[in-house]
Amino acid sequence: MAEDWDDIDKQNPEEEPEEELGEDAVASGKFEKLLGSDSKRYKLSGMFKEWYLDYASYTILDRAVPHIVDGFKPVQRRVLHTMAVMDDGRYTKVANIVGQAMQYHPHGDASILGALVNLGQKGLLIDCQGNWGNILTGDSNAAPRYIEARLSKFALEVVFDKKVTPWMTSYDGRNQEPTELPVRFPLLLAQGTEGIAAGLSSKILPHNFNELIDASIAILKGEPFELLPDFPTGGIADCSKYNKGKRGGMVKVRARINKVDKSTITITEIPYGKTSHAIIDSILKAKDKKKINIKKIEDMTTDKVEIVIHLPADVSPDKTIDALYAFTECEIKIAPNACVIRENKPVFLSVDDILEYDTWHTRDILQAQLEVKLGELENEWHYSSLERIFFENRIYKVLEQNQLTWEQQLTDVLDRMLQYQDLLHRPIVMEDILKLVEKPVRKISKFDTKALDEKIYSLEDQMKDVKDKLAHMTEFTIDWFRSLKKKYGKAWPRLTEISSLENITVTKVVQNNAKLYANLAEGFVGIGLRRDEGEYVCDCSDLSEIIVIGRDGKFRVTKVSEKAFFGKDLLYAGVFNRGDERTIYNVIYREGKGPAYYAKRFNITSVTRDKEYDITTGAPESRICWFTVNHNGEAETVKINLRPRKGIKKTLLEWDFSTLAIKGRASRGNLVTKNPIARIQLKSKGITTLQGKDIWFDPDIQRLNEDGRGQHLGTFAGEDRVLAIFADGSYYTTTYDLVNKYQGDIVRIEKLDTSRVFTVLYWDNAAKAFYVKRFSFTESNNTPLLFISDARGSKLVDITSEEQPKVLLTFGGKFEHREAEVIDAESFIAKKGLAAKGKKVSPYDVKTAEFLAPDGLDSDLPGEPSEEEPEAVVPESPAAPSVLEVPAAPEAPLEEEPGVPESKVKPLKKKKASNKADEQPEEEPQPEKKPADDDPMEVSLDFRPGNAPSEPEVAPSGGEAADLLRRGEDDKPVDFSDWEPTLF
Repeated sequence: MAEDWDDIDKQNPEEEPEEELGEDAVASGKFEKLLGSDSKRYKLSGMFKEWYLDYASYTILDRAVPHIVDGFKPVQRRVLHTMAVMDDGRYTKVANIVGQAMQYHPHGDASILGALVNLGQKGLLIDCQGNWGNILTGDSNAAPRYIEARLSKFALEVVFDKKVTPWMTSYDGRNQEPTELPVRFPLLLAQGTEGIAAGLSSKILPHNFNELIDASIAILKGEPFELLPDFPTGGIADCSKYNKGKRGGMVKVRARINKVDKSTITITEIPYGKTSHAIIDSILKAKDKKKINIKKIEDMTTDKVEIVIHLPADVSPDKTIDALYAFTECEIKIAPNACVIRENKPVFLSVDDILEYDTWHTRDILQAQLEVKLGELENEWHYSSLERIFFENRIYKVLEQNQLTWEQQLTDVLDRMLQYQDLLHRPIVMEDILKLVEKPVRKISKFDTKALDEKIYSLEDQMKDVKDKLAHMTEFTIDWFRSLKKKYGKAWPRLTEISSLENITVTKVVQNNAKLYANLAEGFVGIGLRRDEGEYVCDCSDLSEIIVIGRDGKFRVTKVSEKAFFGKDLLYAGVFNRGDERTIYNVIYREGKGPAYYAKRFNITSVTRDKEYDITTGAPESRICWFTVNHNGEAETVKINLRPRKGIKKTLLEWDFSTLAIKGRASRGNLVTKNPIARIQLKSKGITTLQGKDIWFDPDIQRLNEDGRGQHLGTFAGEDRVLAIFADGSYYTTTYDLVNKYQGDIVRIEKLDTSRVFTVLYWDNAAKAFYVKRFSFTESNNTPLLFISDARGSKLVDITSEEQPKVLLTFGGKFEHREAEVIDAESFIAKKGLAAKGKKVSPYDVKTAEFLAPDGLDSDLPGEPSEEEPEAVVPESPAAPSVLEVPAAPEAPLEEEPGVPESKVKPLKKKKASNKADEQPEEEPQPEKKPADDDPMEVSLDFRPGNAPSEPEVAPSGGEAADLLRRGEDDKPVDFSDWEPTLF
C-alpha cells in the first residue's frame, strides 16, 4: 500500500468534463477557488488526493503505528524523553510530566496521559505509584494530580543514551527531541501494541521477556527459535494458527476455569484484552438467553482474577465450563497484524522478522556505544600523554622566554611537542597546545608523574578491553542479553499456558432451554407449540437439530423452530445428534403396495440438513409397520399376526431384531414375510447388541475421547465410572461423558474398580514420618476427596496397584549406619478404608522411602543374603521412584495409626488439619451394583419396548504414577526443593 503512494501523483486518469457555472456565480466571486488555476485542489477528487492522503500518511507515520527501530509511537517516545529529562530518581506528579511533554507533542494532554498510563500499566519502563487503574477489572486510573511516576531501572539502563541518540527540532522549534531512542532490547515484542490509523491498523501481541532474550541469543548464534505470545492476563492460548504474528493468523485464548467441586467453579485468568466485568456481563447475557444454567456469580477480583460461579445441584460443572467457552467471552480469537514503520513506510512483517531486526539493531547500538567510549578513552589518553611530555620535558619553560608575541610562543611550544610525535597515536594540533598552556603554574604544582603513569596504564587497559569487545561484537551482544535476563528475568515468568484447544460443539454443551412438542397427526413440530396443540417430546435447546419421520418412510433433519409443518401422519419426532452411532432404529416396513415386508436395523449419523431421505426403498405407497428408537442399541422381539388367507397354515410369527446386523439406512433389509400383516406386537423387551464404548484419555487437552487419542482407559457401559488420582493426594470419580475435563496434576487415570487394592506411600508433615496404607477407591460423584493426611505440607510419594508391593527404606540421622530395609506392604498392613491414616513405615529416622519396581521383586533383598553373596547389599531400583529427604525425627515405637469411619470422608475443600482419627475396621465386600440403561424409545400404536441391562465390563489394568504436584506452603518446616518426581 505504502509503495503505491509515491506513484499517485504520476497517474493521469481521464478527467470528466466540468460543468459550466452561470454568469451570476462567476460575477459573485463565490467560486473563485473552483474556477482559478488551482481549482483541482478544491474539488472533492482533489481534496481526497491532496489532503486526505496527507492526513492518512500522517496518522500512519506519526501517530498510530510503531517504528521498528525503538518500538515506540511518537507520543510514547516524547513521554519517555520528557521523563528522562526530568528524572532525578524521585517520583514526579503525572500532571507535571504531561505538562512538560506538551513541549514536544502537539496534540494536547489527553493523548499524552493515555499513552503514559498505557506504558505504566505494562510495568516494564515506568515505576508507578498510586492508582493507575487495573487491566483485570477495567477500572480507570486516578486523576493525574494524584498519581506519580518515574523511569524504571530497566528503562534507564536499556532505553536511553544521549551520546548515540539522533535528534531533531520539536514542532515549535524551541526544543530538541529524539527521532528514535537507542533501545537495546526487543521492546516492541515484549510490550505489544495496537493502533488504528486511516486505512491501516497494527496489532502486535506481547511476548515473554525471557523467551525474547533466548530467541535473540539464538539469532546471534544462528540457531532456530520460536516465538509465541504471552499475555499479562494469563489464560490458555492455542497458537497453532499464529502464523508468526503476520496478517491472516489467529490465536485462540481461553480463560482459566477451575472446578472447585461439583457445584462451584472459579475463573482465575481471563483472555487478553478482556476484563472481569466484561466476562461477568457476557456470562449473565448467556444466562438470560438460557444458554447456561448458573445459580450465582461473584466477582472477587483484586490484583488477581477470581470470579466464583455457583451452579445448581443438577448441573455438570464440566459441561458448564465448555458452555462458558462456547457462549461467553471466556474464549476469544485474536487476529495479529504485525505492521510497523520501517524506512518511513508501513510494512507488514512477522514477529520473527521484527525480532531479527531488533537483535541486530541492538548489536549496532552496542557497537556505537563502544566506539564512542573508545573515542573518549583515546582522547583522554592522548591528552594525558601530551601532558606528561609537556611537563616531564620542561617544555613549559618556552613560555618563560621573551618572544615577540603570544602566538609565537604557542608556535614554539608546538614545534617542541612535535619532536615527540612518534610517541602518540594521532597528530598534535594547535588545539592540544592551547589546552596544555591553560593555567600551567597550577598544573606544575600538582603534577605527579606516578599518578599520571597509572592513569595512562589504566586507560590503555580500558582501550584494550573495548577493542576486544569491538572485535567480538556478537559475543558481547550475547553477554548483554544474558546480563539483562539475569538481572530482570525473574520478574517476568510466563503467564500464558500454550496448549492445543479442542473445538467445542455448541449443541452438545448448550443448556436445554426449550421444550419440544409435536402434533404427529397434523404434522406440526416445534418449541413454540402450546400444550394443547401437541404432545411433549423432550427438552432441547434453540440450537438443537430434530429428526422428523413420516409413516411413509420419508424423513428430514432440520434445525428446531417455533413451529414447522412436515406433512400429516407423522411417525416420530425427536432431537437428532450428529455422529451418534449408538442410537439404532428398528423398522419393519411394507415395500410399495405389498405383499413383501422387510425388517432392518440402522443408524443415522450424518445427513444434509433440510434434505428429504427415505427409510424404505422408495417404492410408492410404502409404509412403516413397526418402528422403535433405541438409544443404546437394544433389539426387541415382536409377534407378527398375519391376516388369515387360504393356504396359510401359520398366522403367528416371531421376529427377533437381534438376529439382524446393523447396516446403513439405505439397505433394503431382510424379508419378513410376503403375506399381509394384520398386527405387530411386542413380545419381549430387547437387550443391547452393542458393546460398551472404548474410552481414551488425551493428556494434552485433559479430556476423554472415542477417537483413540492418548491412554486407553477401557470399555465403558452403564454405570461405569472414571477414576482420576492427583498428585496432591486427592481423587474423584466421574461418568465417562466426553465433556468431562480433568484439571490438575494427574498421577493416574483409569476405569474405577472398587475391588482393586491400592498401596499408597505418603509423607505426613504433621507426624514428620512416612506412612503406608492400603485401600480401595470408592465412587465420589465428582467431588474431590483426600486419601492422605490433610496436614499442611503432606505429600503423596507414590501409589501402586501391584500385588505384593515392596517398599525400600533408607535411614538417616543417627540411624544412617543402618542397612537399607525392604518391607512387604501387603503383610505389613492390612487393607483398610479410604480415610484410614495407615501405618508408619519404621520407628527409626527414614531418609527416603520408595516402591521397588515390580520386575525386581524376585531379586535378592537387603537383609536376606543369597548363597552366592552372603553380605547384604542395598539394591538399586531400575526405575527410581520419587525420593523425599527429611530431617531426623525422634525414635518412636512402630504402631498402626487409627483411621476415621468411611462415612466421615469430607470433600477436599473442607480440609482441617488432624493427626489422629478413629479406628477404621476392615472393609467388607459390598454387593455389586447392577447397571441400568436408558429405555429405548419407540413409536407404535399401543406399546413401547423397555430396557435391557448392559453387559458387565472388565476393568483394565491400571497405569503408573507420572508426576507429583508441589503444593506451595509458606510455613514448610521441611525443604522439598530437591524432591524430583519420577515414575515408579
